[in-house]
Amino acid sequence: MKLLVTVKRVIDYNVQIRVKADGSGVEKDNVKMSMNPPDENAVEEALRIKEAGKADEIIILSIGNDKAQETIRTALAMGADRGIHIKTENDLEPLAISKIISKVAEEEKPSIILMGKQAIDDDCNQTGQMTSALLNWPQATFASKIEIAGQNAIVTREIDEGLERIKVSIPFVASCDLRLNEPRYASLPNIMKAKKKPIDTKDASSLGINIEPRIEQIKVEEPPVRQKGIMVSDVAELVQKLKHEAKVI
Repeated sequence: MKLLVTVKRVIDYNVQIRVKADGSGVEKDNVKMSMNPPDENAVEEALRIKEAGKADEIIILSIGNDKAQETIRTALAMGADRGIHIKTENDLEPLAISKIISKVAEEEKPSIILMGKQAIDDDCNQTGQMTSALLNWPQATFASKIEIAGQNAIVTREIDEGLERIKVSIPFVASCDLRLNEPRYASLPNIMKAKKKPIDTKDASSLGINIEPRIEQIKVEEPPVRQKGIMVSDVAELVQKLKHEAKVI
């Protein structure tokens, strides 16, 4: 069984986001970048499935500029087998990403596609669902537990009401929740081995699919600064302000 895991290079979650002076986007130059955290859970789950003897190969897929290979190497150092880099200088929308993943899946024929539930930079939470629809595969989103049983999988999902267990047939697409597992750290020997593992690079324009943006981004602005609160001395003053200034009572 072959596993395809998608990873995205994003601004590190510890970095304070800054908007560009011209409002064209967020500042990425000289900013620490790392693998999208939920994608780390997807890589870890793929490794556990393989270590359990239920998968033979783990392929890492990333889409972006040349620096996306750094993220692929991180996953390879964790224990994945090989990488695929779809090169593009543009920021792609979820639908375009899903089209590319589907195209790669048609060529590689994986049994399971694992990805993070969402990226922390745009928070779209759309790619897994769209990929499932394009491939006509079952989907298991927000997975907090995955159990492989023959040609099926039992997936525990995080939902508003609690936990939901569903049964999906293989092949399927799963988006991974942060509670799925605890991602491992890459050891120094594995980091050195990862440098020799193959990464197949293809240009996005060579795939023969339309990845042109459908949404025009006009301007990016920082959220308004939160106003300072008002201190009151007693309940009577609080009631007066709620009544005459806020006019909520």
